Amino acid sequence: MRIIFLFSFFFITCASFAQTKGEVIVVQDPLIDSLIAKRIELNRARPTATNPTGSTIVSSMGYRVQIYYGSDRREVFSQQAQFKSSYPKLNTYITYKEPNYYLRVGDYRTRLEAQKFMNELRPNYPTLFIFREKINAPILE
Repeated sequence: MRIIFLFSFFFITCASFAQTKGEVIVVQDPLIDSLIAKRIELNRARPTATNPTGSTIVSSMGYRVQIYYGSDRREVFSQQAQFKSSYPKLNTYITYKEPNYYLRVGDYRTRLEAQKFMNELRPNYPTLFIFREKINAPILE
C-alpha cells in the first residue's frame, strides 16, 4: 500500500510541475519600436575607434572655475550674461544648492589648465575657486 501511495504521489507531483508548450503573444505600444530605433541611431552617432567623428558629448572628471556664488538668482544670471559677453566660446554652468547659486565656467581636463584660466580671470572676479567635477569633454582642435 505504501509503495502504491508513494508512486501515485510522485506521479501527481511530476504532472503538476510539467511544462506545456504554448504560444506567447507580445502586446506592446508601437512607440516602443520607435524608441528602440532612436536608441540604435544614437549609439551609431557615438564616437568610437572606428567612427571618431560622432557628435555625442562624452563626460569625464575634470575641473571648472567657480566665478560667482550667492543667494540672489537674478545676480547669478547677470554674472553669467556678463561672462558670456566676454568669453562667448566657454560653457557656463549654474547649479543651485540651497541656499546658494554657483556659477562655474569651463571644461578643463587638468588642474593646470584651470589654474591658467583662473589667473587670467583674477583681475575681473575677486573670488575664484577651482572645483573637480564631472565635465563635458572639450572639443579638441
